[in-house]
Amino acid sequence: MKHLSAFLLLLPFAAQAQLGGRAAFPFLELPPSAQVAALGGMTASTRSSDPTQFFANPALLNADMDHAAAVSYVSYVTDIKQSTAAYAFNTQKSGRFGLGLTYLNYGSFDSYDAAGNVLSTFSVNEYALAAADSYTKGKFTFGLTGKLVVSGIAGNRAVGFAGDAGVLYKPNEQDFTVGLVMKNAGYMLKPYTAAAREPLPLDVQLGTTIKPEHMPLRFTFTAHHLQQWDIQYLDPNSSTTNANGDTVRAKKNFGDNLARHLTVGAELLLGKGLSLRMGYNHLQARELRLDNVGGGAGFSFGAMVKISQFQLDYTYATLQAAGSSNYFTLSRRFDSFSKKKE
Repeated sequence: MKHLSAFLLLLPFAAQAQLGGRAAFPFLELPPSAQVAALGGMTASTRSSDPTQFFANPALLNADMDHAAAVSYVSYVTDIKQSTAAYAFNTQKSGRFGLGLTYLNYGSFDSYDAAGNVLSTFSVNEYALAAADSYTKGKFTFGLTGKLVVSGIAGNRAVGFAGDAGVLYKPNEQDFTVGLVMKNAGYMLKPYTAAAREPLPLDVQLGTTIKPEHMPLRFTFTAHHLQQWDIQYLDPNSSTTNANGDTVRAKKNFGDNLARHLTVGAELLLGKGLSLRMGYNHLQARELRLDNVGGGAGFSFGAMVKISQFQLDYTYATLQAAGSSNYFTLSRRFDSFSKKKE
């Protein structure tokens, strides 16, 4: 029960979320793997054998991940690339553990002096080292993750510590789970030089994953940023003109704001070694769409295929009309080696 106590003690440290670039280390909100990206970019309840899932919710650590390793890679627009690696294992006394690293590289940039002359080039990168522990008691699994977060620009670094706390409820052997997770609660230990400390991108998520009996479909629904109701942004410079020639500015809409809190994902199960996925994230769709052009923003499409001992996940996620991203995740369990020796 010490895991449950730690989970409850961590909850009061949650602060109000900061959206739209008002938080430090925003890369912590990026999907860690192709599977998560395919389900709308986040999930608190989807169990699988991919150990990178503990980045989404530490309570998702399960027996199918034991002695499994995974590497994930995504290429965003221009030279921005993200890599994630994770490994999971079980212990008899201390619970099930997950270890991981996610690294984001923004590429190289030119620096200039006041006259516009090129001085040199510099790099920008961010990474998070993570360790998670989970413990199952009956129908509940409790999990905690600690993350050391570092952001670097031209040799100048900011350092922070973030924690995730999650719980997963699985009532029976059927494919049905409910998950709750508080992500990225923490503190900026060291800000950039001459910069003030900023809050971390806190996010409280509640989700469920269900597979109707006798149907080859699995659905995932996730509600996010539950600690902050108003996450709707309106451009102050955006306006329209009505039939009378009057300027009309957009007003906040209850339905749109509610939809921004929700993501939905679906998976078509074509067998143990093949599945197709699709997801939609309304917040992403609204924030990344161009004027009068949606460009498919917010939609993601993916597939999973198992070949021998390897599992390959791929996702194509549309950012907006100007670009998209491709996710690749390769995972494998290594306990088969010890079984062969035995």
